[in-house]
Amino acid sequence: MIRVIISGCNGHMGQVVAQICQNDAQVETVAGFNRTPLQKNDFPVYADPMEFTGTADVVIDFSNPANLRSLLRWCTEKQVPIVLCTTGYTPEQLIEIDTAAKKIPVFRSGNMSLGINLLVELVKKAAAVLGGDYDIEIVERHHNRKVDAPSGTALMLADAAAEAVDYDAAYVYDRQSVRKRREKNEIGISAVRGGNIVGEHEIIFAGSQEVLELKHSALSRDVFAEGAVKAAVFMSNIKAPGLYTMKHVLAEVLGR
Repeated sequence: MIRVIISGCNGHMGQVVAQICQNDAQVETVAGFNRTPLQKNDFPVYADPMEFTGTADVVIDFSNPANLRSLLRWCTEKQVPIVLCTTGYTPEQLIEIDTAAKKIPVFRSGNMSLGINLLVELVKKAAAVLGGDYDIEIVERHHNRKVDAPSGTALMLADAAAEAVDYDAAYVYDRQSVRKRREKNEIGISAVRGGNIVGEHEIIFAGSQEVLELKHSALSRDVFAEGAVKAAVFMSNIKAPGLYTMKHVLAEVLGR
């Protein structure tokens, strides 16, 4: 039995993760961390991770970037792997994550969906072939409650394209403040917030004679929670410190 702690357990995604864990025979939720420690499930909830004195095999975090330091401190002291599903980290926090990954196994992904992570690979291939002659634009759409923009997934897709092209890519966020012609090395990123859109990401490769579009639409937030639990099961068996991604999970699933 894999013992899981859910950080952000009282939030919408935390509750979905708790339900998936409850229905999974190989997983047991032993505790939750939440700034408002209301007990919505049959496991204890702590406002401060240091209040929990039990044992666990892995932590799943679907909370807020503000909780990062206390989570990393607890996991580092207890030598417990962590799955970071939260987005919107500052550059300084990304450094904290990299530092922690030298001491414990840390999983981080801008998106926990299997489909999105396959899309990342397709974007790399398309950018390698088309990037020199085609303009690359990314449009992401989310519900009106999402606070960070652009999304972590949009940045993950932009990074995938930037890695594959043969020029130094420059990210341009929206265009209302850019009063000039588009440069060839730009990757445009635009964010839309409205209604209850779960998550849509569109990558546009615009050439002079044709346009190629790659798109992913999430129909339910359950897809992210399911991916997080898959990552947690994978990470529960990892002992070596390091930074892990959905690529490692996919490799195990595909047997390569």
